[in-house]
Amino acid sequence: MMKFTALSAIADLAKTLPQADQAASDAAFARQNRLTKPLGSLGRLEELALFMASWRGLAQPTITKAQAIVFAGNHGICAQGVNPYPQEVTAQMVGNFQAGGAAINQLCRANGADLSVVALELDRPTADFTAGPAMTEAETLAAMQTGADAVDVAADVLILGEMGIGNSTVAAAMTSALFGGAVADWVGPGTGADSDGIKRKIAAIEKGLARHDGLSAMGVLAALGGREQAAICGAVLAARAARIPVILDGFICTAAASALYAADPALLDHCLVGHCSAEPGHRKLLASLNKRAVLNFDMRLGEGSGAALALGILRAALECHNGMATFGEAGVSESEASGA
Repeated sequence: MMKFTALSAIADLAKTLPQADQAASDAAFARQNRLTKPLGSLGRLEELALFMASWRGLAQPTITKAQAIVFAGNHGICAQGVNPYPQEVTAQMVGNFQAGGAAINQLCRANGADLSVVALELDRPTADFTAGPAMTEAETLAAMQTGADAVDVAADVLILGEMGIGNSTVAAAMTSALFGGAVADWVGPGTGADSDGIKRKIAAIEKGLARHDGLSAMGVLAALGGREQAAICGAVLAARAARIPVILDGFICTAAASALYAADPALLDHCLVGHCSAEPGHRKLLASLNKRAVLNFDMRLGEGSGAALALGILRAALECHNGMATFGEAGVSESEASGA
């Protein structure tokens, strides 16, 4: 099992964790070129099949078990009035997830994922990052370990989501610190902040950035992040160690994982982004990460909802890749199929 002992050691993991299997990817590509279709005609579905092949190490990968995890945490930054809903809602929504009543429950059922919810000390919010670091190094490492330990190494793909009142402010703070630019460009309404609420978010983030300047990528996670953000990072790394591809959800989930990217871009090579959130900072973040989302459905719910929806597309890509006949099997002339 993966164990985290120091934040300073995270970047070095890129040198020791598994890499994409090029031989499996090449074999999958060769199969794609023999299937009964014009070359490249399934577009991104073909790319997704090759992605899965490279990380599962199989020319014809399958998804027998899909795991979805929603991590939940509470945040001290709520003391700055950045949240339109009280922090009690975090625990209430965790209960809703556990009872099967949330959107993520329905999307996991529809797309064949086993959902679990991990609540991280909801009765003990992180510290207000305008006054000091949100978490100590020990707290950050403990949350990362919780995330890593939640990963089922028997899974073929991992879906990650989050829940936490105030965490859209945390996401905007982290991305501002990691990638720069105007704070206002990273800030959005989250769960429904009005114009005054957005101004409070911007002011809180600017104060936090001034206090926590010049930090390493993982230092940003500790100073400005939350327990669910750290748990997402731990789960991403544990999945990489087990060669499990990851589907990240929207802005908040991607922002959490972006601390790993800032530490070493290779740490997110095994990650897809399920959808492009309507939260305004997400498109900017995707450009910073050089990643293209699988879907763009104007969603901004969180919970892993966009990632669970993207799982259906990933399953469809593998059904085509594995189930279609080759030209030889179908007795079809390649020149006729290509329209030559």
